[in-house]
Amino acid sequence: MKYTTETIVLAVGAFLALLGAAFAQDKLFGAHMWVLFFVLLTGTVFMIRRISFAPAKVAASSDDGSYFDEVVKYGVIATVFWGVVGFLVGVVVALQLAFPDLNIEPWLNFGRTRPLHTSAVIFAFGGNALIATSFYVVQRTSRVRLFGGNLGWFVFWGYQLFIVMAATGYLLGITQGREYAEPEWYVDLWLTVVWVAYLVAFLGTIMTRKEPHIYVANWFFLSFIVTVAMLHIVNNLAIPVSFLGVKSYSAFSGVQDALTQWWYGHNAVGFFLTAGFLGMMYYFIPKQVNRPVYSYRLSIIHFWALIFMYIWAGPHHLHYTALPDWAQTLGMVFSIMLWMPSWGGMINGLMTLSGAWDKIRTDPIVRMMVMAVAFYGMATFEGPMMSIKSVNSLSHYTDWTIGHVHSGALGWNGLITFGAVYFLVPKLWKRERLYSIRMVNWHFWLATLGIVVYAAVMWVAGIQQGLMWREYDEQGFLVYSFAETVAAMFPYYVLRAVGGGLFLLGALIMAYNVTMTILGYQRDEAPIPGAAPALQPAE
Repeated sequence: MKYTTETIVLAVGAFLALLGAAFAQDKLFGAHMWVLFFVLLTGTVFMIRRISFAPAKVAASSDDGSYFDEVVKYGVIATVFWGVVGFLVGVVVALQLAFPDLNIEPWLNFGRTRPLHTSAVIFAFGGNALIATSFYVVQRTSRVRLFGGNLGWFVFWGYQLFIVMAATGYLLGITQGREYAEPEWYVDLWLTVVWVAYLVAFLGTIMTRKEPHIYVANWFFLSFIVTVAMLHIVNNLAIPVSFLGVKSYSAFSGVQDALTQWWYGHNAVGFFLTAGFLGMMYYFIPKQVNRPVYSYRLSIIHFWALIFMYIWAGPHHLHYTALPDWAQTLGMVFSIMLWMPSWGGMINGLMTLSGAWDKIRTDPIVRMMVMAVAFYGMATFEGPMMSIKSVNSLSHYTDWTIGHVHSGALGWNGLITFGAVYFLVPKLWKRERLYSIRMVNWHFWLATLGIVVYAAVMWVAGIQQGLMWREYDEQGFLVYSFAETVAAMFPYYVLRAVGGGLFLLGALIMAYNVTMTILGYQRDEAPIPGAAPALQPAE
Protein backbone atom coordinates (compact mmCIF):
# COMPACT_ATOMS: atom_id res chain seq x y z
CA MET A 1 0.00 0.00 0.00
CA LYS A 2 1.36 3.37 -1.01
CA TYR A 3 1.53 5.98 1.75
CA THR A 4 1.59 9.49 0.34
CA THR A 5 3.19 12.50 1.99
CA GLU A 6 -0.31 13.80 2.76
CA THR A 7 -1.16 10.56 4.59
CA ILE A 8 1.97 10.77 6.73
CA VAL A 9 1.34 14.43 7.57
CA LEU A 10 -2.25 13.68 8.59
CA ALA A 11 -1.19 10.68 10.68
CA VAL A 12 1.51 12.71 12.49
CA GLY A 13 -1.02 15.52 13.07
CA ALA A 14 -3.53 13.05 14.50
CA PHE A 15 -0.87 11.62 16.82
CA LEU A 16 0.09 15.10 18.07
CA ALA A 17 -3.60 15.96 18.61
CA LEU A 18 -3.96 12.73 20.61
CA LEU A 19 -0.98 13.74 22.78
CA GLY A 20 -2.52 17.19 23.24
CA ALA A 21 -5.81 15.63 24.37
CA ALA A 22 -3.99 13.27 26.76
CA PHE A 23 -1.79 15.90 28.42
CA ALA A 24 -4.10 18.92 28.19
CA GLN A 25 -3.93 21.30 31.12
CA ASP A 26 -7.64 22.14 30.93
CA LYS A 27 -10.76 20.31 29.81
CA LEU A 28 -11.64 22.68 26.98
CA PHE A 29 -8.26 22.29 25.32
CA GLY A 30 -8.51 18.53 25.69
CA ALA A 31 -12.00 18.50 24.14
CA HIS A 32 -10.78 20.58 21.19
CA MET A 33 -7.81 18.30 20.66
CA TRP A 34 -10.18 15.32 20.53
CA VAL A 35 -12.10 17.12 17.78
CA LEU A 36 -8.85 17.70 15.90
CA PHE A 37 -7.78 14.08 16.42
CA PHE A 38 -10.96 12.62 14.93
CA VAL A 39 -10.92 15.04 11.98
CA LEU A 40 -7.31 14.17 11.13
CA LEU A 41 -7.89 10.46 11.76
CA THR A 42 -10.80 10.49 9.31
CA GLY A 43 -8.60 12.22 6.74
CA THR A 44 -5.86 9.65 7.27
CA VAL A 45 -8.28 6.76 6.72
CA PHE A 46 -9.50 8.33 3.49
CA MET A 47 -5.94 8.77 2.25
CA ILE A 48 -4.94 5.23 3.18
CA ARG A 49 -7.90 3.93 1.20
CA ARG A 50 -6.48 5.82 -1.79
CA ILE A 51 -9.44 8.07 -2.38
CA SER A 52 -7.76 10.37 -4.86
CA PHE A 53 -8.28 14.11 -4.74
CA ALA A 54 -5.62 14.80 -7.37
CA PRO A 55 -6.61 16.39 -10.69
CA ALA A 56 -6.60 14.31 -13.84
CA LYS A 57 -3.67 14.47 -16.26
CA VAL A 58 -3.76 17.71 -18.17
CA ALA A 59 -3.15 18.59 -21.75
CA ALA A 60 -0.05 20.49 -22.78
CA SER A 61 -1.94 23.30 -24.52
CA SER A 62 -3.19 26.39 -22.70
CA ASP A 63 -6.88 25.54 -22.86
CA ASP A 64 -9.29 24.82 -20.02
CA GLY A 65 -7.84 21.33 -19.66
CA SER A 66 -4.50 22.74 -18.54
CA TYR A 67 -5.91 24.60 -15.55
CA PHE A 68 -6.06 23.25 -12.00
CA ASP A 69 -9.83 23.28 -11.75
CA GLU A 70 -10.35 20.31 -9.46
CA VAL A 71 -9.63 22.42 -6.39
CA VAL A 72 -12.01 25.09 -7.73
CA LYS A 73 -14.74 22.44 -7.98
CA TYR A 74 -14.25 21.49 -4.34
CA GLY A 75 -14.25 25.16 -3.41
CA VAL A 76 -17.60 25.73 -5.14
CA ILE A 77 -19.14 22.72 -3.36
CA ALA A 78 -17.77 23.92 -0.01
CA THR A 79 -19.15 27.41 -0.69
CA VAL A 80 -22.67 26.07 -1.23
CA PHE A 81 -22.45 23.73 1.76
CA TRP A 82 -21.14 26.28 4.25
CA GLY A 83 -23.56 28.87 2.91
CA VAL A 84 -26.55 26.68 3.78
CA VAL A 85 -25.03 25.91 7.20
CA GLY A 86 -24.32 29.57 7.94
CA PHE A 87 -27.77 30.77 6.85
CA LEU A 88 -29.45 28.01 8.87
CA VAL A 89 -27.57 29.00 12.03
CA GLY A 90 -28.50 32.62 11.30
CA VAL A 91 -32.20 31.76 11.30
CA VAL A 92 -31.71 29.86 14.57
CA VAL A 93 -29.95 32.89 16.11
CA ALA A 94 -32.77 35.20 14.96
CA LEU A 95 -35.34 32.88 16.54
CA GLN A 96 -33.31 32.77 19.78
CA LEU A 97 -33.64 36.54 20.07
CA ALA A 98 -37.39 36.40 19.46
CA PHE A 99 -37.95 33.32 21.63
CA PRO A 100 -35.32 33.16 24.41
CA ASP A 101 -36.36 29.63 25.42
CA LEU A 102 -34.55 28.41 22.28
CA ASN A 103 -31.24 29.26 23.99
CA ILE A 104 -30.05 25.77 24.95
CA GLU A 105 -27.31 25.83 27.58
CA PRO A 106 -24.41 25.64 27.48
CA TRP A 107 -23.33 24.92 23.90
CA LEU A 108 -26.22 26.37 21.90
CA ASN A 109 -26.92 29.65 23.62
CA PHE A 110 -26.90 32.95 21.72
CA GLY A 111 -23.43 33.92 22.96
CA ARG A 112 -21.95 30.89 21.18
CA THR A 113 -24.21 30.51 18.16
CA ARG A 114 -23.92 34.18 17.14
CA PRO A 115 -20.16 34.07 16.44
CA LEU A 116 -20.69 30.63 14.87
CA HIS A 117 -23.19 32.20 12.45
CA THR A 118 -21.09 35.24 11.56
CA SER A 119 -17.92 33.21 11.06
CA ALA A 120 -19.74 30.51 9.07
CA VAL A 121 -21.21 33.09 6.69
CA ILE A 122 -18.20 35.39 6.41
CA PHE A 123 -15.23 33.05 6.61
CA ALA A 124 -16.66 29.65 5.64
CA PHE A 125 -19.13 30.69 2.94
CA GLY A 126 -17.41 33.91 1.85
CA GLY A 127 -13.87 32.61 2.34
CA ASN A 128 -14.42 29.48 0.26
CA ALA A 129 -16.11 31.58 -2.42
CA LEU A 130 -13.11 33.91 -2.56
CA ILE A 131 -10.55 31.11 -2.63
CA ALA A 132 -12.42 29.21 -5.37
CA THR A 133 -13.15 32.21 -7.59
CA SER A 134 -9.68 33.74 -7.17
CA PHE A 135 -8.05 30.44 -8.17
CA TYR A 136 -10.37 30.25 -11.20
CA VAL A 137 -9.91 33.87 -12.27
CA VAL A 138 -6.14 34.13 -11.80
CA GLN A 139 -5.52 31.09 -13.99
CA ARG A 140 -7.72 32.36 -16.84
CA THR A 141 -6.46 35.93 -16.76
CA SER A 142 -2.81 34.82 -16.46
CA ARG A 143 -3.13 31.91 -18.93
CA VAL A 144 -1.11 29.59 -16.67
CA ARG A 145 -1.83 26.73 -14.33
CA LEU A 146 -2.11 27.49 -10.61
CA PHE A 147 1.33 27.86 -9.07
CA GLY A 148 2.66 25.38 -6.54
CA GLY A 149 1.28 22.05 -7.72
CA ASN A 150 -0.65 20.52 -4.83
CA LEU A 151 -0.30 23.72 -2.80
CA GLY A 152 -3.86 24.55 -3.87
CA TRP A 153 -5.07 21.37 -2.15
CA PHE A 154 -3.24 22.35 1.05
CA VAL A 155 -4.94 25.76 0.97
CA PHE A 156 -8.38 24.23 0.47
CA TRP A 157 -8.19 21.40 3.01
CA GLY A 158 -6.20 23.49 5.48
CA TYR A 159 -8.90 26.16 5.33
CA GLN A 160 -11.64 23.57 5.93
CA LEU A 161 -9.73 22.36 9.00
CA PHE A 162 -9.56 25.93 10.28
CA ILE A 163 -13.34 26.29 9.79
CA VAL A 164 -14.07 23.08 11.72
CA MET A 165 -11.73 24.01 14.58
CA ALA A 166 -13.07 27.56 14.81
CA ALA A 167 -16.71 26.43 14.69
CA THR A 168 -16.31 23.75 17.32
CA GLY A 169 -14.30 26.19 19.43
CA TYR A 170 -17.18 28.68 19.40
CA LEU A 171 -19.65 26.05 20.59
CA LEU A 172 -17.25 24.80 23.27
CA GLY A 173 -16.63 28.37 24.45
CA ILE A 174 -12.97 28.44 23.31
CA THR A 175 -12.42 32.00 22.11
CA GLN A 176 -10.35 35.01 23.06
CA GLY A 177 -13.55 36.65 24.37
CA ARG A 178 -13.02 39.85 22.41
CA GLU A 179 -15.34 41.83 20.12
CA TYR A 180 -15.23 39.32 17.29
CA ALA A 181 -14.90 36.23 19.53
CA GLU A 182 -11.75 35.23 17.68
CA PRO A 183 -10.58 31.60 17.91
CA GLU A 184 -7.78 30.85 20.33
CA TRP A 185 -4.09 31.13 19.58
CA TYR A 186 -3.41 27.67 18.09
CA VAL A 187 -6.28 28.00 15.57
CA ASP A 188 -5.01 31.47 14.63
CA LEU A 189 -1.52 30.09 14.03
CA TRP A 190 -2.88 27.39 11.73
CA LEU A 191 -4.87 29.93 9.72
CA THR A 192 -1.71 32.03 9.33
CA VAL A 193 0.12 29.07 7.78
CA VAL A 194 -2.78 28.36 5.40
CA TRP A 195 -3.11 32.01 4.41
CA VAL A 196 0.60 32.32 3.59
CA ALA A 197 0.24 29.25 1.36
CA TYR A 198 -2.75 30.93 -0.31
CA LEU A 199 -0.68 34.06 -0.97
CA VAL A 200 2.18 31.96 -2.41
CA ALA A 201 -0.18 30.08 -4.74
CA PHE A 202 -1.97 33.22 -5.95
CA LEU A 203 1.05 35.52 -6.24
CA GLY A 204 3.15 32.75 -7.80
CA THR A 205 0.54 32.34 -10.53
CA ILE A 206 0.67 36.06 -11.29
CA MET A 207 4.47 36.08 -11.29
CA THR A 208 4.62 33.19 -13.80
CA ARG A 209 1.82 34.52 -16.01
CA LYS A 210 1.94 34.41 -19.80
CA GLU A 211 -0.35 37.38 -20.11
CA PRO A 212 1.66 40.66 -19.85
CA HIS A 213 -1.23 42.58 -18.28
CA ILE A 214 -2.51 41.94 -14.75
CA TYR A 215 -6.29 42.11 -14.98
CA VAL A 216 -7.93 44.40 -12.41
CA ALA A 217 -9.80 41.56 -10.68
CA ASN A 218 -6.42 40.12 -9.68
CA TRP A 219 -5.43 43.43 -8.11
CA PHE A 220 -8.52 43.29 -5.90
CA PHE A 221 -7.95 39.65 -5.00
CA LEU A 222 -4.29 40.29 -4.18
CA SER A 223 -5.05 43.32 -2.00
CA PHE A 224 -7.62 41.25 -0.11
CA ILE A 225 -5.14 38.41 0.51
CA VAL A 226 -2.27 40.64 1.62
CA THR A 227 -4.32 43.00 3.80
CA VAL A 228 -6.28 40.24 5.54
CA ALA A 229 -2.96 38.56 6.41
CA MET A 230 -1.74 41.79 8.02
CA LEU A 231 -5.04 42.34 9.85
CA HIS A 232 -5.16 38.77 11.14
CA ILE A 233 -1.60 38.76 12.47
CA VAL A 234 -1.74 42.15 14.23
CA ASN A 235 -5.24 41.77 15.67
CA ASN A 236 -4.56 38.29 17.03
CA LEU A 237 -1.18 38.93 18.63
CA ALA A 238 -1.47 36.96 21.84
CA ILE A 239 0.74 35.22 24.38
CA PRO A 240 -0.46 31.72 25.35
CA VAL A 241 -0.27 30.83 29.02
CA SER A 242 0.88 27.33 28.05
CA PHE A 243 1.13 25.17 24.95
CA LEU A 244 -1.32 22.64 26.39
CA GLY A 245 -4.10 25.04 27.33
CA VAL A 246 -6.50 27.39 25.57
CA LYS A 247 -5.82 30.47 27.68
CA SER A 248 -3.89 33.35 26.14
CA TYR A 249 -3.50 37.07 26.74
CA SER A 250 -3.88 39.68 24.00
CA ALA A 251 -0.94 41.95 23.26
CA PHE A 252 -3.31 44.92 23.55
CA SER A 253 -5.59 46.16 26.29
CA GLY A 254 -8.09 48.90 26.99
CA VAL A 255 -8.81 51.48 24.31
CA GLN A 256 -5.80 50.27 22.28
CA ASP A 257 -7.43 46.85 22.12
CA ALA A 258 -10.74 48.38 21.02
CA LEU A 259 -9.04 50.43 18.30
CA THR A 260 -7.05 47.42 17.09
CA GLN A 261 -10.18 45.28 16.93
CA TRP A 262 -12.13 47.83 14.91
CA TRP A 263 -9.13 48.49 12.67
CA TYR A 264 -9.32 44.74 12.06
CA GLY A 265 -13.12 44.56 12.01
CA HIS A 266 -13.85 47.34 9.55
CA ASN A 267 -10.99 46.39 7.27
CA ALA A 268 -12.22 42.81 7.26
CA VAL A 269 -15.35 44.42 5.80
CA GLY A 270 -13.23 46.59 3.51
CA PHE A 271 -10.93 43.92 2.13
CA PHE A 272 -12.49 40.51 2.84
CA LEU A 273 -16.09 41.48 2.10
CA THR A 274 -15.51 44.33 -0.36
CA ALA A 275 -12.21 44.15 -2.24
CA GLY A 276 -12.29 40.36 -2.67
CA PHE A 277 -15.87 40.36 -3.91
CA LEU A 278 -15.15 43.28 -6.23
CA GLY A 279 -12.64 40.94 -7.84
CA MET A 280 -15.62 38.65 -8.51
CA MET A 281 -17.66 41.54 -9.90
CA TYR A 282 -14.96 42.67 -12.30
CA TYR A 283 -14.61 39.19 -13.79
CA PHE A 284 -18.00 37.47 -13.66
CA ILE A 285 -20.31 40.33 -14.69
CA PRO A 286 -18.40 41.03 -17.94
CA LYS A 287 -18.23 37.28 -18.63
CA GLN A 288 -21.93 36.68 -17.98
CA VAL A 289 -23.12 39.62 -20.11
CA ASN A 290 -20.35 39.11 -22.69
CA ARG A 291 -19.35 42.77 -22.59
CA PRO A 292 -16.07 44.48 -21.62
CA VAL A 293 -15.73 46.40 -18.35
CA TYR A 294 -17.38 49.78 -18.85
CA SER A 295 -14.26 51.77 -17.95
CA TYR A 296 -10.97 50.08 -17.23
CA ARG A 297 -9.47 53.42 -16.19
CA LEU A 298 -12.25 53.89 -13.65
CA SER A 299 -11.59 50.41 -12.28
CA ILE A 300 -7.95 51.33 -11.58
CA ILE A 301 -8.98 54.59 -9.87
CA HIS A 302 -11.58 52.62 -7.94
CA PHE A 303 -8.93 50.17 -6.76
CA TRP A 304 -6.29 52.62 -5.55
CA ALA A 305 -8.76 55.02 -3.91
CA LEU A 306 -10.59 52.20 -2.16
CA ILE A 307 -7.57 50.46 -0.66
CA PHE A 308 -6.04 53.75 0.49
CA MET A 309 -9.16 55.12 2.17
CA TYR A 310 -10.66 51.99 3.69
CA ILE A 311 -7.74 51.31 6.01
CA TRP A 312 -8.47 54.53 7.97
CA ALA A 313 -12.23 54.14 8.47
CA GLY A 314 -12.35 51.72 11.43
CA PRO A 315 -12.56 54.30 14.27
CA HIS A 316 -16.07 55.32 13.17
CA HIS A 317 -17.27 52.26 15.14
CA LEU A 318 -15.97 53.89 18.34
CA HIS A 319 -17.82 57.22 18.37
CA TYR A 320 -18.63 58.49 21.87
CA THR A 321 -16.16 56.11 23.52
CA ALA A 322 -12.81 56.55 25.28
CA LEU A 323 -11.07 56.74 21.89
CA PRO A 324 -9.50 60.19 21.37
CA ASP A 325 -11.84 62.55 19.54
CA TRP A 326 -9.36 63.19 16.73
CA ALA A 327 -9.25 59.46 15.94
CA GLN A 328 -13.06 59.29 15.87
CA THR A 329 -13.19 62.27 13.51
CA LEU A 330 -10.47 60.75 11.31
CA GLY A 331 -12.54 57.58 10.91
CA MET A 332 -15.64 59.61 10.07
CA VAL A 333 -13.88 61.77 7.47
CA PHE A 334 -12.36 58.82 5.64
CA SER A 335 -15.68 56.97 5.79
CA ILE A 336 -17.45 59.86 4.05
CA MET A 337 -14.66 60.03 1.46
CA LEU A 338 -15.26 56.34 0.73
CA TRP A 339 -18.55 57.30 -0.97
CA MET A 340 -16.63 58.32 -4.09
CA PRO A 341 -14.58 55.20 -4.90
CA SER A 342 -17.37 52.90 -3.74
CA TRP A 343 -19.93 54.45 -6.02
CA GLY A 344 -17.36 54.65 -8.81
CA GLY A 345 -17.09 50.87 -8.61
CA MET A 346 -20.87 50.48 -8.48
CA ILE A 347 -21.31 52.65 -11.58
CA ASN A 348 -18.57 50.69 -13.36
CA GLY A 349 -20.30 47.39 -12.58
CA LEU A 350 -23.76 48.57 -13.65
CA MET A 351 -22.58 50.36 -16.79
CA THR A 352 -20.81 47.20 -17.95
CA LEU A 353 -24.31 46.20 -19.08
CA SER A 354 -24.30 48.98 -21.68
CA GLY A 355 -25.65 47.41 -24.83
CA ALA A 356 -26.90 44.38 -22.90
CA TRP A 357 -29.55 45.81 -20.57
CA ASP A 358 -32.11 43.34 -21.94
CA LYS A 359 -30.26 40.55 -20.13
CA ILE A 360 -31.67 41.81 -16.82
CA ARG A 361 -35.07 40.76 -18.12
CA THR A 362 -33.99 37.51 -19.76
CA ASP A 363 -31.12 36.16 -17.63
CA PRO A 364 -31.78 35.61 -13.90
CA ILE A 365 -28.04 35.17 -13.23
CA VAL A 366 -27.38 38.66 -14.61
CA ARG A 367 -30.35 39.93 -12.59
CA MET A 368 -28.79 38.48 -9.44
CA MET A 369 -25.41 40.07 -10.18
CA VAL A 370 -26.96 43.47 -10.92
CA MET A 371 -29.01 43.34 -7.71
CA ALA A 372 -25.77 42.55 -5.85
CA VAL A 373 -24.10 45.67 -7.26
CA ALA A 374 -27.20 47.71 -6.38
CA PHE A 375 -26.99 46.50 -2.77
CA TYR A 376 -23.26 47.31 -2.80
CA GLY A 377 -24.15 50.87 -3.77
CA MET A 378 -26.85 51.15 -1.09
CA ALA A 379 -24.67 49.69 1.66
CA THR A 380 -21.71 51.93 0.76
CA PHE A 381 -24.01 54.96 0.93
CA GLU A 382 -25.56 53.97 4.25
CA GLY A 383 -22.26 53.08 5.94
CA PRO A 384 -20.62 56.52 5.51
CA MET A 385 -23.91 58.18 6.46
CA MET A 386 -24.02 56.18 9.71
CA SER A 387 -20.42 57.18 10.46
CA ILE A 388 -21.45 60.85 10.79
CA LYS A 389 -21.43 61.56 14.52
CA SER A 390 -24.91 63.08 14.71
CA VAL A 391 -26.41 60.10 12.87
CA ASN A 392 -24.29 57.64 14.83
CA SER A 393 -25.59 59.03 18.10
CA LEU A 394 -28.96 57.57 17.12
CA SER A 395 -27.85 54.40 15.32
CA HIS A 396 -25.02 53.26 17.62
CA TYR A 397 -25.69 49.97 19.45
CA THR A 398 -29.10 49.59 17.76
CA ASP A 399 -30.48 47.08 15.27
CA TRP A 400 -30.11 49.69 12.54
CA THR A 401 -26.48 48.56 12.39
CA ILE A 402 -27.64 44.94 12.06
CA GLY A 403 -29.90 45.90 9.16
CA HIS A 404 -27.03 47.76 7.48
CA VAL A 405 -24.63 44.85 7.89
CA HIS A 406 -27.08 42.31 6.47
CA SER A 407 -28.18 44.43 3.53
CA GLY A 408 -24.52 44.54 2.55
CA ALA A 409 -23.57 40.97 3.48
CA LEU A 410 -26.63 39.20 2.06
CA GLY A 411 -27.37 41.64 -0.74
CA TRP A 412 -23.85 42.31 -1.97
CA ASN A 413 -21.72 39.35 -0.86
CA GLY A 414 -24.45 36.74 -1.01
CA LEU A 415 -25.95 37.61 -4.39
CA ILE A 416 -22.64 38.15 -6.22
CA THR A 417 -21.44 34.80 -4.86
CA PHE A 418 -24.62 33.06 -5.99
CA GLY A 419 -24.17 34.56 -9.45
CA ALA A 420 -20.54 33.38 -9.59
CA VAL A 421 -21.55 29.86 -8.49
CA TYR A 422 -24.24 29.68 -11.18
CA PHE A 423 -21.69 30.84 -13.74
CA LEU A 424 -19.00 28.39 -12.65
CA VAL A 425 -20.88 25.12 -12.13
CA PRO A 426 -21.81 24.37 -15.78
CA LYS A 427 -18.33 25.34 -16.97
CA LEU A 428 -16.39 23.40 -14.35
CA TRP A 429 -18.42 20.22 -14.83
CA LYS A 430 -18.76 20.79 -18.59
CA ARG A 431 -22.55 20.90 -18.65
CA GLU A 432 -24.56 22.58 -21.37
CA ARG A 433 -26.50 24.63 -18.81
CA LEU A 434 -27.73 24.56 -15.25
CA TYR A 435 -30.27 21.93 -14.21
CA SER A 436 -32.98 24.62 -14.00
CA ILE A 437 -32.88 28.28 -14.99
CA ARG A 438 -36.32 28.80 -13.49
CA MET A 439 -34.97 27.72 -10.11
CA VAL A 440 -32.39 30.49 -10.40
CA ASN A 441 -35.28 32.88 -10.91
CA TRP A 442 -37.03 31.53 -7.80
CA HIS A 443 -33.79 31.84 -5.86
CA PHE A 444 -33.39 35.45 -6.97
CA TRP A 445 -36.85 36.52 -5.84
CA LEU A 446 -36.74 34.59 -2.54
CA ALA A 447 -33.30 36.01 -1.68
CA THR A 448 -34.24 39.57 -2.67
CA LEU A 449 -37.52 39.47 -0.76
CA GLY A 450 -35.76 37.96 2.26
CA ILE A 451 -33.13 40.70 2.28
CA VAL A 452 -35.69 43.48 1.89
CA VAL A 453 -37.84 42.12 4.73
CA TYR A 454 -34.80 41.61 6.96
CA ALA A 455 -33.19 44.98 6.34
CA ALA A 456 -36.41 46.99 6.44
CA VAL A 457 -37.59 45.62 9.79
CA MET A 458 -34.12 46.09 11.30
CA TRP A 459 -33.99 49.69 10.09
CA VAL A 460 -37.35 50.41 11.71
CA ALA A 461 -36.40 48.47 14.85
CA GLY A 462 -33.09 50.30 15.17
CA ILE A 463 -34.57 53.78 14.77
CA GLN A 464 -37.30 52.90 17.27
CA GLN A 465 -34.67 51.64 19.72
CA GLY A 466 -32.58 54.79 19.38
CA LEU A 467 -35.59 57.06 19.88
CA MET A 468 -36.86 55.08 22.89
CA TRP A 469 -33.42 55.15 24.53
CA ARG A 470 -33.21 58.95 24.31
CA GLU A 471 -36.83 59.76 25.28
CA TYR A 472 -37.01 61.89 28.45
CA ASP A 473 -40.00 63.15 30.45
CA GLU A 474 -40.50 66.67 31.88
CA GLN A 475 -38.39 65.82 34.96
CA GLY A 476 -35.49 64.62 32.84
CA PHE A 477 -35.98 60.92 33.54
CA LEU A 478 -35.93 58.22 30.89
CA VAL A 479 -39.45 57.35 29.73
CA TYR A 480 -38.68 53.74 28.84
CA SER A 481 -36.69 51.14 30.74
CA PHE A 482 -34.26 48.99 28.81
CA ALA A 483 -36.54 45.97 29.32
CA GLU A 484 -39.39 47.85 27.63
CA THR A 485 -37.23 48.59 24.58
CA VAL A 486 -36.35 44.91 24.36
CA ALA A 487 -40.01 43.85 24.58
CA ALA A 488 -40.91 46.32 21.81
CA MET A 489 -38.54 44.50 19.45
CA PHE A 490 -40.45 41.20 19.47
CA PRO A 491 -42.46 41.64 16.22
CA TYR A 492 -39.38 42.92 14.41
CA TYR A 493 -37.32 39.95 15.54
CA VAL A 494 -39.99 37.54 14.32
CA LEU A 495 -40.06 39.26 10.94
CA ARG A 496 -36.26 39.18 10.83
CA ALA A 497 -36.41 35.39 11.22
CA VAL A 498 -38.97 35.28 8.41
CA GLY A 499 -36.67 37.29 6.12
CA GLY A 500 -33.74 35.06 6.99
CA GLY A 501 -35.89 31.99 6.38
CA LEU A 502 -36.75 33.20 2.87
CA PHE A 503 -33.05 33.74 2.16
CA LEU A 504 -32.25 30.26 3.49
CA LEU A 505 -34.99 28.73 1.32
CA GLY A 506 -33.43 30.34 -1.74
CA ALA A 507 -30.02 28.91 -0.78
CA LEU A 508 -31.54 25.42 -0.43
CA ILE A 509 -33.01 25.73 -3.92
CA MET A 510 -29.55 26.73 -5.18
CA ALA A 511 -27.96 23.73 -3.44
CA TYR A 512 -30.46 21.38 -5.13
CA ASN A 513 -29.98 23.09 -8.51
CA VAL A 514 -26.18 22.88 -8.26
CA THR A 515 -26.28 19.24 -7.12
CA MET A 516 -28.50 18.17 -10.01
CA THR A 517 -26.31 20.09 -12.47
CA ILE A 518 -23.17 18.35 -11.18
CA LEU A 519 -24.91 14.96 -11.48
CA GLY A 520 -25.64 15.75 -15.13
CA TYR A 521 -29.41 16.25 -15.06
CA GLN A 522 -31.32 18.89 -17.01
CA ARG A 523 -34.88 19.81 -16.23
CA ASP A 524 -37.31 20.14 -19.13
CA GLU A 525 -38.83 23.57 -18.73
CA ALA A 526 -40.26 26.33 -20.84
CA PRO A 527 -37.98 29.34 -21.32
CA ILE A 528 -38.44 32.33 -19.04
CA PRO A 529 -40.94 34.76 -20.60
CA GLY A 530 -39.07 37.28 -22.69
CA ALA A 531 -35.94 35.14 -23.02
CA ALA A 532 -36.67 34.62 -26.72
CA PRO A 533 -37.81 37.60 -28.81
CA ALA A 534 -41.40 37.36 -30.04
CA LEU A 535 -41.60 37.24 -33.83
CA GLN A 536 -43.70 39.91 -35.47
CA PRO A 537 -45.60 39.19 -38.69
CA ALA A 538 -44.36 40.98 -41.78
CA GLU A 539 -46.54 43.84 -42.94
